[in-house]
Amino acid sequence: MTSTPKGTAIPAVLPAADLPADAPSYDVVVVGFGIAGGCAALEAARAGASVLLLEKAAVHGGTSSMSGGHFYLGGGTAVQRATSQEDSADEMYKYLLAVSKDPEPDKIRVYCDESVEHFDWLESLGFEFERSYYPEKAVIQPGTQGLMFTGNEKVWPFREQARPAPRGHKVPVPGDTEGTRIVMDLLRERIEEARVTVRYETGVTNLVVADSNSGSGAVVGVAWRSFDETGFVAAPSVIVAAGGFVMNPDMVAEHTPALGSKLFTLGSTYDDGLGIRLGQSVGAELKHMDEPFITAPLYPPSVLVKGLLVNQAGERFVAEDSYHSRTSQFVMEQPDSAAYLIVDSEHVEYPKMPLVPLIDGYETVAEMASALGVPLDTLQATLDRYNANAERGEDPDFHKAAEWLAPQSVGPWAVFDVRLGHALYAGFTLGGIRVSVDGEVQRPDGSVVHGLYAAGACASNLAQDGKGYCSGTQLGEGSYFGRRAGRHAAAARARV
Repeated sequence: MTSTPKGTAIPAVLPAADLPADAPSYDVVVVGFGIAGGCAALEAARAGASVLLLEKAAVHGGTSSMSGGHFYLGGGTAVQRATSQEDSADEMYKYLLAVSKDPEPDKIRVYCDESVEHFDWLESLGFEFERSYYPEKAVIQPGTQGLMFTGNEKVWPFREQARPAPRGHKVPVPGDTEGTRIVMDLLRERIEEARVTVRYETGVTNLVVADSNSGSGAVVGVAWRSFDETGFVAAPSVIVAAGGFVMNPDMVAEHTPALGSKLFTLGSTYDDGLGIRLGQSVGAELKHMDEPFITAPLYPPSVLVKGLLVNQAGERFVAEDSYHSRTSQFVMEQPDSAAYLIVDSEHVEYPKMPLVPLIDGYETVAEMASALGVPLDTLQATLDRYNANAERGEDPDFHKAAEWLAPQSVGPWAVFDVRLGHALYAGFTLGGIRVSVDGEVQRPDGSVVHGLYAAGACASNLAQDGKGYCSGTQLGEGSYFGRRAGRHAAAARARV
């Protein structure tokens, strides 16, 4: 008999009888002070609820504060209008519907319809997205530019299914990390103004349920721990926003084993999946748990996109102008997760982020094939076909956009190493608890676990897999659906 790994153990559900008579009571308890939990707590408090926000770390921010600050927003935001980028909620809806692995139309519809309002709400926290546009292909704007393409909007077949528009709104902080910290600091100030009670270094350990035997009882509180101190809090609504599970090796091994090998994980210490397992303890269904976000960007500089990617057989397998996580997902599907980026001497520049290292330069195709262990005949045929089509501005095989097509025919050729274990791949988890459009936790039959909500990386909403991912989706959906959960949880107290 094998024992359950500690990291996948589901916390016990505690009966309401365990709640002490003098346990403090709040209308809403929020678990986790990242972008989703902070927005949920603020909206619940502004709706009139008494709110307790519990954060396991010593400070606010969580993994959200580590990110560069992309929010995926559209439909005609102030930045889009100021930079003459045409967009509409309908076009945004069509794109997200097309790119989603398992689209949930109700969530996509409200997210798109209310995207402009959400943009305005974010700026009302006390900052402004710069009214500027960055036209290059990059992972994130290098400066403070407010807008760029951060998905596959211009990539086939999506460019034919919805009119492309840039929707990656970046906060006014240069660089590619920690930009979101300014949002989290402002959110903390607004939360203090709204009189939310915040307790740091305090983690929830168990949910308290009205009828723990029936499996259908409402959540009515939580048990918590802070160092050696433990206690209870009574609440008719609990919102779990405690992050993903990328830092839990047992959960990673069970659900997304690709993240457990040869990758740099993106997350904070407390992305241990406990929030997800709390949901499991009361019968929540989990969705997309096997879908990681994995990437090793080959750009910037964007000119490298004009090169061609081949696998160990010497064949192309993806349009090189795809969003970097989409490209990387296709690499992961190749034999031995092996791929090489080939760029000729007229187009080669060296990556600004050396995640994809240069292997070498080769004077002839034969020399290149021999060094890489790739069949010469196949590699030569792949190059010849790509170059002939690129001369005509065509890519009938993978429909790469004409702006990124250029013959790679002038030696010597530089070859960059995109193989897993050689390129620096990074990743995090995407799956989470099944929830309604208002964040209500749902069971496999669609019924609601009354009193329990999930948001952010604990919940499954728009970010479902790496191939369809858009940078900024998690901050966008975490903040937006966190707000919805907070309002619904606050309203629910009147029904108790």
